[in-house]
Amino acid sequence: MSTRTFRITVRGAFDALTDAQRAALLAEAAEHDVLHAAFTPDGTLTYDITARPAFTFRFSATGEEEEDILEATEQAEETAKAWLAERGYGFKRLRSTAEDLSQAPLGKRQRRAARTTGA
Repeated sequence: MSTRTFRITVRGAFDALTDAQRAALLAEAAEHDVLHAAFTPDGTLTYDITARPAFTFRFSATGEEEEDILEATEQAEETAKAWLAERGYGFKRLRSTAEDLSQAPLGKRQRRAARTTGA
């Protein structure tokens, strides 16, 4: 059986931030810029608090079965909630999307490579 790779995105919005919390987020904004976005097992947080209160966590996970994506998504949501709670950040409208990369359609370059290698 092959291992499946999942990409999970957890989105939401900060809610009722104090001035101190907003200042802390602004101080760390460079570390959480979208240019540093990556899907990682521990999750990567991005936001631009100066533009809007929205945030995005990106997680990667693996599983053996197609159904494992549900557990991976729940775990990603819990990890995001824990990160926010540890820092006392309120949040709202938390929602998640997940993609099983084994089911993703091939891009143009991938199709061309598959044709030339005979796969």
